[in-house]
This record gives sequence, C-alpha cells and structure tokens, in this order.
Amino acid sequence: MADIDFVKRDQGGVNARIIARESKADFRRVEAASVKLKASFASAEGKRMFIRYFNTFQLSSHFISVISRTRLNHDDVTKVEMLIRAQTEKVTEELNKAIDGAEALFTNHGITSVATYDTVPLDLEVGVLSSSSRRYLDVLTKLDQLMPLLQTLEIHEVITTQAVDIERAALKRKVRDVANGARNLATRLRREMNALDTHRGAESTEADDDGGAPMPAALPAPEDAAPGAESVTDIPASPEPAGDGDTVASELT
Repeated sequence: MADIDFVKRDQGGVNARIIARESKADFRRVEAASVKLKASFASAEGKRMFIRYFNTFQLSSHFISVISRTRLNHDDVTKVEMLIRAQTEKVTEELNKAIDGAEALFTNHGITSVATYDTVPLDLEVGVLSSSSRRYLDVLTKLDQLMPLLQTLEIHEVITTQAVDIERAALKRKVRDVANGARNLATRLRREMNALDTHRGAESTEADDDGGAPMPAALPAPEDAAPGAESVTDIPASPEPAGDGDTVASELT
C-alpha cells in the first residue's frame, strides 16, 4: 500500500517569513573581499539567530578591524579584537560541552536517532569577511546542531521540558551577546574617533587664527552603530532567563 501523506508540510514559506521580518544589512560601504562558505540551518533557533545577528556582527567587526585602525592606535584596536575573540571562544566551549553532554545521554539511554525538522532548511552561501566572522558563524552552526539534540532528549523524557527551555534561552542569550557586544565596542571606537577629530578641529580653529589649515569635522556614525558601552570592557549582559530548577547544562554533565 502506498504511503499516504495526510499532513501539509512546509515548502519554504517558513524561511521566507523569517527573512521578510528582518531588515537587510547595508554592505554597500564594505569594500573588503569575502570567502564564500556554504551554510545550512535547520532549527528555528539557528535560522533566526543567523538572520538577526550574523550580519550585525560582521559589520561591527569590519568597523573595528578595518575602519577604526585608520584613525586609532593599533594596539588599542587589537585589545578590542582579543576581547571579542575571547567571548566568542567562551561561547564555543560552552556549546561544545553541551553537545558532548547530550551525545553522552544519547548513549546512556540507548537513543540512536535524532529528531528532525519537517520545515525546509535555510541553505545559503555566506560571504565571510574575517576570521572573527568565521568563528561566529561556527558558533551559530553549533547552536543549530544542539537544538534537535535537546528536543530529542525532551521527547524521550531524559530531561524535562522546563530544563530544555532554560538551557535554550541561556545559550541563545550568550550567542546574541557576542554580536551585541561587538556592536557596542564598535560604537565605543567610533566615539573615540569622533572625539579625536573634535579635538583636532579645535586645534585647527586656533591654527586658522594664525593662518593654519582647517581640520576635517567629526566622522558620521556608521549605519550599523547603536548606543553602546562606555568602555571596551563594558559589554552588557542580557538578563538571565526566568525559571526554577536545574539547567540542562547540569544534567548533561
């Protein structure tokens, strides 16, 4: 007897809605070359986090590593880059630990298959501008890999629904904070550049009185900038997700 499909399945409409809700990042001022990499996201969390935060992170990193270096001390810029790298590596380590813990629970409970999605994967070619962007893309990929593992464990009642919800929210917040932190740091450097130009402008005004040449005005804010931290180490953390009980991290270890 032929298989009877009595369920309407997604034909790509979910991906279209996710993309339509997000504004397009403006890369028209970015003149750097990029490496084109294939990426695929299957989970709802992976798709949305990629669409919302990857390009934000890319633009912020480009401003920090390329544009700010034209005006600011290179050592100061390097410190900012290392701060972003350290935060990215920390989140990567936490995701690796969660994946390893989930796989161990699969083995311990005799689970041999992972839950799959009936929605169409988000398959695309990503232009990666820098090593920082490549590492962040890897973070997003690992988050996407972990989501069906957690859902499988919840379906088999190895971990509770509440624990999965708490862990999912915590990991999404940490991944989001990497992108928001980079944006805040880019804003901080942009302010330093503007302050530097303002100071030089004041000096040029005095020079004009003596026949000197005027200095350029302060730089305009980059389009991807947003109000941010007041120092390079002042990356605000999002509030912890509400909930009681143990997190999945504790159950996976």
